[in-house]
Amino acid sequence: MNFVYYILIGAVAGWLSGKIIRGSGFGALGNIIVGILGGIIGGWLFSKLGVSSGGGIAGSLFTSVIGAVILVYLLKFLGKK
Repeated sequence: MNFVYYILIGAVAGWLSGKIIRGSGFGALGNIIVGILGGIIGGWLFSKLGVSSGGGIAGSLFTSVIGAVILVYLLKFLGKK
């Protein structure tokens, strides 16, 4: 069941990060990939900063969205060069 949560949270986080940075999502598969990578980045970053997201689905979503926004911003920045 955890795999389904990763997919759902990844899809929502990817879609939200696309809305925040680009104004649109990345498509279903793109949203999932961006969201899952965002969760990894956000989890790593929060652990390095000593910050807790609070746990649960809301905390996982928050962490994934923050990580996904950072990922999309970096990819957008690197793409302009």
